[in-house]
Amino acid sequence: MGGVCIADEVQVGYGRLGHYFWGFEEQGVVPDIISMAKGMGNGHPLGAVITRREIAEALEAEGYFFSSSGGSPVSCRIGMAVLEVMEEEKLWDNARLVGDHFKARLQALTDKHPLVGAVHGMGFYLGVELIRNRQTLEPATEETAQLCERLRELGIFMQPTGDHLNILKIKPPMCTTRQSVDFFVDNVSKVLHELE
Repeated sequence: MGGVCIADEVQVGYGRLGHYFWGFEEQGVVPDIISMAKGMGNGHPLGAVITRREIAEALEAEGYFFSSSGGSPVSCRIGMAVLEVMEEEKLWDNARLVGDHFKARLQALTDKHPLVGAVHGMGFYLGVELIRNRQTLEPATEETAQLCERLRELGIFMQPTGDHLNILKIKPPMCTTRQSVDFFVDNVSKVLHELE
């Protein structure tokens, strides 16, 4: 057996990217192991590890696994309800359609605000990278903290992330509307104008 491919779908799985159920499908790969959590329970603690039979059987020979709350019927029912709602409301389509609008609105900020260096991602998994200088790409760490603080005052809770704490990681609920996106982007633009 060679290397093992593990897909961490904790943040990008369950249709969040808008095109497929799993994020790894964007790359056209088939992993040996998939880890999943967060989106499975829509706020209820629920997670899973999915693997090939031969890997599961090999791990079974290594010992046993114990979890105090593992296999809870309530948690399993919640997970099934999440899948049902996602299918009925076509939430991955919403992530694609509203996510495309979201990304376009965020990308338009690069023309209006020199602090916005780049917009990354797709669907409802987006990142806005803030920089001080477009030639040197110096991270705008302090400005990002100020932006997040001011957004909090406006009722929008964001937290800087990345190695230099200059990225806004945006992972809205799968039912997010265009109106919510516009409210968010309009307020980000307003605060960026205040900072520049």
